[in-house]
Amino acid sequence: MNKIKDKTIQQWLPIQEIYNDGIVKLKNKYIKILKIIPINYNLKSDLEKEAILNSYKIFLKTCNFDIQIFIQSSKIDLTQNISNIQKNILKKENRYLENISQNYIDFINKLNQSKKSSSKNFYIIISNKINKKKEKIQSEEIIKSDLKEKYFKIKECLSRCGNSVIELSNKKEIEKLFFSLLNTKKNNNKIIEMGE
Repeated sequence: MNKIKDKTIQQWLPIQEIYNDGIVKLKNKYIKILKIIPINYNLKSDLEKEAILNSYKIFLKTCNFDIQIFIQSSKIDLTQNISNIQKNILKKENRYLENISQNYIDFINKLNQSKKSSSKNFYIIISNKINKKKEKIQSEEIIKSDLKEKYFKIKECLSRCGNSVIELSNKKEIEKLFFSLLNTKKNNNKIIEMGE
């Protein structure tokens, strides 16, 4: 009978190293994680929406490499907000403002109960696979340079759409993101893969 070997977390996770420049070495590839701060598309005029869609089409045509879109939702704790509003109600003697504040507290409580009070973070993950046959030719610097080039291409295209693109280069921030990805009880994570 074959015995199943117990694996440590370090053996199970594909992460081999997180570099100071934000590039992560996995077992079979290098990745770079970009945080996207989106615009509110619904608030734009029809002309602006058309320009944004055209810019997004250019983004999809220009990025002729594999990307993953990672959407992370987490529930927001609004108890501190409610507490602050209640403190302000006690300070004010205006009955009208007191009613508005109480209505707002009721609205926040309803949001919390219906579980609609969540924040979303958007990420794009770009990668560069390690080709085992060409591994001697592919230096780590060439791979990192290629990932940087892809990052600048994505940043340029998405900036035209009005989005902000932030390069995750802080090791602690990346570790925190991986922790939240693996800790699904706290977060609702969704990954979308897009290829050539």
